[in-house]
Amino acid sequence: MPESESNKRHFIIVGVLVVITTIAMGIILNGVLPLPVAAATQAATVDWLFVVHMWLIAFLFALVMVFMVYSMVVFRRGKRQDEGDHVEGNTMIEIVWTVIPLIVVVIFSYIGIQTLATVTNAPKDEMVIKVQGFQWAWSFQYPNGTTNAELVVPVDQNLDMEMNATDVIHSFWVPQWRVKQDLVPGITTHVRFTPDKIGEYTLECNQVCGLSHTIMLAKVRVVSKEEFVAWTDQQLVEQGQQTASK
Repeated sequence: MPESESNKRHFIIVGVLVVITTIAMGIILNGVLPLPVAAATQAATVDWLFVVHMWLIAFLFALVMVFMVYSMVVFRRGKRQDEGDHVEGNTMIEIVWTVIPLIVVVIFSYIGIQTLATVTNAPKDEMVIKVQGFQWAWSFQYPNGTTNAELVVPVDQNLDMEMNATDVIHSFWVPQWRVKQDLVPGITTHVRFTPDKIGEYTLECNQVCGLSHTIMLAKVRVVSKEEFVAWTDQQLVEQGQQTASK
């Protein structure tokens, strides 16, 4: 078989194997690394970005491993004594493997910027809840002035967590909402989201903040808007009675 036809056959075989391996690895990666249940409107944007990255990782893995394994099996020397042609380089290949990764980086940079803009967008009708993080607990101040160690929020309401840390860096993260933001001493930071599923979740500190970092948790409840109003009114009455009794 002429050398040109043989080389073409090898590239076709490798190309098919790369496609098959990419699909297999993409399915495996997205299967063994499932994301938590999505419970905020921002989650869809973040999840899509994760899925795209997983498929890119699968393709890069296939590209490297298929070429390497195929070369080891098909072009092994065995008992032959002849040597292959000495190749100094290939300008076209060098251009391709420089330009294509550059294009991919630019595309993913654009996707990342768009994703960041989407999840940090500040709508006009957002509700502001002040969050304070400290070793090793959370405190939440609601629009009516009441404070609580439990985070209760209304479903389908745009929320802005206005956050401060009193000691060291902490990090606000509810996995089901996807978005995450650090609390930095001396700086007010914000994280925005719109919970769209009623239920109970757990707020975690996602930044190692000391010996008891792992217990820095808070109960989170997403409730109907009517239940939220009733709950905050009840908190206002209870805290008013506590103040009056002192």
